Amino acid sequence: MKQLTWFKSTHSGENGGQCVEASRDLLPAGLVPLRDSKNPDGPALTFPSTSFTAFLTAVKADALHRT
Repeated sequence: MKQLTWFKSTHSGENGGQCVEASRDLLPAGLVPLRDSKNPDGPALTFPSTSFTAFLTAVKADALHRT
């Protein structure tokens, strides 16, 4: 997955914090890849684009709450 173009959220800052990177390059079957920014050569997780979009929508709406 090294050939993908990876990015971090603009909310991550430059402090080297606990960040994930995503790629706008969809994989086959419409999968969105995510990886740990501190371990770019490590494994990546993939999520269906519809599920990832629903997750981002919930985050932006502050609809996810810790219990």
